[in-house]
Amino acid sequence: MQTIQQQFKVEYNYAVFFTQHLFDPANTLLKDFFNQYTEQGFQKKALVIVDEGFANFHPSLSNDIRTYFSESVPQIQLASETIIVPGGEACKNDPALFESLVNAVDVHGIDRHSFIIAIGGGAVLDLVGYAAAVSHRGIKLIRVPTTVLAQNDSGVGVKNSINFKGKKNFLGTFAPPVAVFNDLTFLRTLDDRDWRGGLAEAIKVALIKDTAFFQWIESHVDALAGRDEEAMAYLIHRCAEMHTDHIAGGDPFEFGSSRPLDFGHWAAHKLEYLTDFQVRHGEAVAIGIALDCVYAAKIGKLPEADLTRILDVLTKLGFDLYHPKLAENDKINLRNGLQEFREHLGGRLTIMLLEKIGKGVEVHELDADIIAQSVDYLEGSKLIHA
Repeated sequence: MQTIQQQFKVEYNYAVFFTQHLFDPANTLLKDFFNQYTEQGFQKKALVIVDEGFANFHPSLSNDIRTYFSESVPQIQLASETIIVPGGEACKNDPALFESLVNAVDVHGIDRHSFIIAIGGGAVLDLVGYAAAVSHRGIKLIRVPTTVLAQNDSGVGVKNSINFKGKKNFLGTFAPPVAVFNDLTFLRTLDDRDWRGGLAEAIKVALIKDTAFFQWIESHVDALAGRDEEAMAYLIHRCAEMHTDHIAGGDPFEFGSSRPLDFGHWAAHKLEYLTDFQVRHGEAVAIGIALDCVYAAKIGKLPEADLTRILDVLTKLGFDLYHPKLAENDKINLRNGLQEFREHLGGRLTIMLLEKIGKGVEVHELDADIIAQSVDYLEGSKLIHA
């Protein structure tokens, strides 16, 4: 028997830029980025896809983008239409919407020398990223996140996905963008709920990796809740930095079952579905973090003093820490969520729990009765805060 053993490495490089007024002609950041793509013999095109909610707040956006490209980036030919797609998790549940994006790639002749520019929240970036990754086996993707959650977490990572068969992110790819542009001014269109929602991912990464960052959040809780842009700019930059450092130094394509950045997410993913996405991702993550921290305290891993600090920060930021769907059906639905998360990891459950603020530890089993007790704890805590 003969064997050919193949081995090769592929290097990925992409930058996360932080700016303001991205499409202002005085801002040369995009111009400078595209100037590196100067290969001769290829006609470069770009298809712009925008989150409907964001577009409604910026009625001149399409014209602003066309003006910028015609004046500053004439070597890139924009598609004749700017495609608007519904925002929020619902866009990831609609197969027809995904197919319409792939069809647009075909109609506008967007090939592998072209770009897809996705502008919107995390769900839209997931959807568009998946369409870009599977069309022509990969079209260059530029992400322009417009929410806190996307700028500090999902928009700077390497994953793209849509939902399928009632399961979150069932279809997806690991396909890094060629660049991410975080524009702080885009966050001004967010309502308080979405401004707050993105803070959950910052708390998540601080709790498992950086005590000092959690202390910073703790000391700036009023500024963050009060929409202070300077505080938010620091939080987004630090959170994105930690997220990208983790990807570079860990398991970016998740070949193993260790997924520390999914701390608090096993319950969050299920809660989103149980509420038909009425609870948004960041809100669900906050509840998931609270649930796992209570669980860790109940099994003696996390000191009570640390639990109190964590729940206090989440509450002061305005997060609810309990939802009735957690306890519905005698908590069987939540236990099913744990099993679905196990399947998502390839059959071996790996859950991050806290040992203390700033240090997470992995466990491979959770006790269903203690999960139920933790849900009851959060329900009681809700009554106390009410």
